[in-house]
Order: sequence, then structure tokens, then C-alpha cells
Amino acid sequence: MPAPFSPIHFDANPVELARNLLGATLQRTLPDGRILTGRVVETEAYDCPRDPSCTAGRFHHIKTLELKAAPGQFVFWVAYGHPLLQIACRAEGTAASVLIRALEPLEGVDAMLEHRPVVSERNLLSGPAKLVQALAILPEQFRGQPVNGAALCLLPGPALSEEQVSVTARVGIAAGRNLPWRFYETDSKWISGGVPTMDLANSSA
Repeated sequence: MPAPFSPIHFDANPVELARNLLGATLQRTLPDGRILTGRVVETEAYDCPRDPSCTAGRFHHIKTLELKAAPGQFVFWVAYGHPLLQIACRAEGTAASVLIRALEPLEGVDAMLEHRPVVSERNLLSGPAKLVQALAILPEQFRGQPVNGAALCLLPGPALSEEQVSVTARVGIAAGRNLPWRFYETDSKWISGGVPTMDLANSSA
């Protein structure tokens, strides 16, 4: 197993990071010692101030505080009452992040099912809120923690080729909906079911 990413790795462009995090492994160690792992198969990038969808710094004070964390720290944003796991990027004080949208379950599936009982494993980690629930990732415990922590860490994986990666607009975004900042592993059955907000093939951007 490789060593976890260093936080300094995330002092970089979140769009490039979002693409290159495909194939990485998110590892959660529970208090009882059980280890849960999932392979990253879908991500999205957010990059203020050039991102029209980003309200941090304008009228979302809480989100501003969250995303202005130091690079390589876990941060959370709540959507429809559900916390979503993100990793702060760029220099501290810059509201930029990568959202982990979906994982392929690897190790500890039985424990994941305890936290998120579902009929099909296909539905276990196939969404940003789902994976937070299944891995028992508590915002109050992990907010501001580095990506190389003991209880939650992100480990590098083999790089994916261009043929293995698909790029679309992000899901559920109104402003900035034509930016090609959603990345997923092309042949993965574990990605989320969200529909991109624009067909890039028909976009003038």
C-alpha cells in the first residue's frame, strides 16, 4: 500500500487534481480498527473566483470558511441536508476544492452496509452523500484534518490513461454549467447517477 498523499500535493489547480485523483483510494479506519476503502471513480472541481458556481466569498459565509482551509485538508459542504466530502486546494485562503463524487467499494463492504443498508452494492458509494454515510465520515471529526490522517486518508493509485477518463459538465450546477470539470472513469459501474447540467458537445465554451 502506498503512503498517503501529502497535504502539499493539493497546493495546485483543482481541475488538474480532480482528474488525477481518479484511481486513488480513500481509506477510513473505524474506532474498532476495521478498515474501509473505496477507489475514487468520480470527482468534480471547484475553483473560486474564476468559477461562476462558487458563492464562497460572496454570500455563503460558511462555505467561504470551509473552502479557505489550508491545501490538503478535508472540508465539507452541505447539500440538501447531507454533508459532502471535499479536499481544499491551492494556497490557504483560496476557496478551491475537489469534491469526491463516487467510489468503487473495495475493503470493508460489510461495515459500509451497517452504516448504509442498501440492497445493491452498486448504490453503496455511488454519490457524494452516500459515500460519506457509508464510510461513517463525520464532519465534526474530520473537518480541517489533513489527507494523510490516521482515521481518514487518501492514497495514490495507478494513473489512468486519457482513454479511461470521461469529462463532462458538473452535476446540478446552474452558473458555470458548461465548464468541463467533472471527471469519471469511463467504464466504471460505480459512478453517480447525476445528469450533467449541459452537454459539452453542444457547448460553445
